[in-house]
Amino acid sequence: MSVRADRLVATLLFLQARGRVTAAEVATELEVSVKTARRDLEALSIAGIPVYSQPGRGGGWALVGGARTDLSGLTAAEARTLFLVAGPSSAVTPQAKAALRKLVRALPETFRAEAEKAASAIVLDPAGWGGTAPSTPPHLEALQHAVIEGVQVRLGYTDAKGAVTDRVVHPLGLVSKGTTWYLVADTDGGRRTFRVWRVQTVELLDEPAVRPPDFDLHSAWQEIVATVDDRRGLRHVAALADPDVVRWLRVHFGTRLTVGDAADDGRVQVDIGFPQTHDDPARELCGMAGSVEVISPPEVRARLAEIGALLMARHAAG
Repeated sequence: MSVRADRLVATLLFLQARGRVTAAEVATELEVSVKTARRDLEALSIAGIPVYSQPGRGGGWALVGGARTDLSGLTAAEARTLFLVAGPSSAVTPQAKAALRKLVRALPETFRAEAEKAASAIVLDPAGWGGTAPSTPPHLEALQHAVIEGVQVRLGYTDAKGAVTDRVVHPLGLVSKGTTWYLVADTDGGRRTFRVWRVQTVELLDEPAVRPPDFDLHSAWQEIVATVDDRRGLRHVAALADPDVVRWLRVHFGTRLTVGDAADDGRVQVDIGFPQTHDDPARELCGMAGSVEVISPPEVRARLAEIGALLMARHAAG
């Protein structure tokens, strides 16, 4: 969450206290420019907060229903969810926690108690067992600013081959996949995805970013993932799996698993994709040999038989 998120909550609290304000009054209160204050007020309205402007003498910005209107625009369930995933016990930034503390004071009393309980109900620990939590890329916050402010960025970027380039991009969104952050942005050469850890420098420009009117970050990311998977190519292994192991296969292989129909003996037909760089699919499958029978390709079946014979030779009772 950026500084702007903190500022938007402060703007809402100011609106609640005053009932009706001008952009100039907001600018003075929050020590920002009138242009920035007006942009923040417009952003609140676009986001669905019940804020409206009234032009002319004596006009300004006000909350629908008056000063005591629910500033958050959240339902009780939405408030609980917000604090569940970003409460004090979670791994969010200090700025996000500060904004949430302000937001909870703006919630209706009926929502507040449940939101505060939810805030301490979950801990997010991105570190694997025996490992430490991944550090945050140094330029992540600056890119967050760029996305939210909607401005173009000049990136100093190191590509996969180690070459450093300088390019101007239109940031559209940030995605955390596993422990890696990615920037989705439009460029003169089309839409691109940048690993945030490879970003060397970030310069926010004065020019506004061009954002397609129908852009949806979730949908765009799903398309990117599908494209990357296609480019990587997969070696397919067909197998028959016991029904009770299919759920585990889904967890282990994710989207690389395709589940088919049940065979005559009750087992389930499955197809498992392995990256072309995976030199030994049989080694990964041998631990589930009691529940999964590989049908094809022949070389994987042969390799499994070879592993089985080796295990028998080394572990047979002497």
